[in-house]
Amino acid sequence: MSIHKEVKKITTHTLQKMKAAGEKISMITAYDFSFAQIFDAAGIDVILVGDSASNVMAGNETTLPITMEQMIYHAQSVVRGINRCLVVVDMPFGSYQGNSKEALNNAIRIMKETGGHSVKLEGGEQEVESIKRIVNSGVPVMGHLGLTPQSIYKFGTYTVRAIEEIEAQQLKKDALLLQEAGCFAIVLEKIPASLAAEVSASLQIPTIGIGAGNKCDGQVLVMHDMLGINTEFKPRFLRQYLNMHEQITGALQHYIKDVKSMDFPNELEQY
Repeated sequence: MSIHKEVKKITTHTLQKMKAAGEKISMITAYDFSFAQIFDAAGIDVILVGDSASNVMAGNETTLPITMEQMIYHAQSVVRGINRCLVVVDMPFGSYQGNSKEALNNAIRIMKETGGHSVKLEGGEQEVESIKRIVNSGVPVMGHLGLTPQSIYKFGTYTVRAIEEIEAQQLKKDALLLQEAGCFAIVLEKIPASLAAEVSASLQIPTIGIGAGNKCDGQVLVMHDMLGINTEFKPRFLRQYLNMHEQITGALQHYIKDVKSMDFPNELEQY
């Protein structure tokens, strides 16, 4: 008899049960095998293979340039590193907007080629048809409302969304429409905490906040921000849990010094 303890995998159903039980959901982005392995073993509930890879991995100013191929590559790498958390893969800009048939084909391609568990796409009412189509094909969809970075050129700024009553009403309507369309969860980004609380209470499905207060059913941060790899980005909603930039710089400078002074490698470090 094997004493190997079976790993209890997190599924979309698990997240639903967590919301019902009032247990908060932890979510972080990852883009490669090594970090995915660390995050999964640490006990994170959800890993988002974010199109933020466009910024933090590729150095682009926005999320817009990243391609399907690049997202698939990152997601494949992440999936190889996990054995229990739920993996959500962002659908990149241009892979689902305005054409529900193309959206479906791209969502299926992501699932087939990456081994991920679900996809995420931005937008409300205008994306409902695509979401329904994708969900009906058996692919779980996470929605994303509020500040939607793929629409940055439309907004013109990364400031807080839905402060005005008209936009707040639309967001509430969009959230219900996404739930109705079959989304299993919705990310709420940079909206007033009171609005996020109201939306979270109005939905059966979990909400994941980023800059949306603590009344959402879970929270997500970009790993480079949370771990302090990226030092330029310091919005109010970000809590930095580590200063990796400083630690890595120190370690590298120590290494360089040891190489130059011939301290590394020493006699015990050679054959």
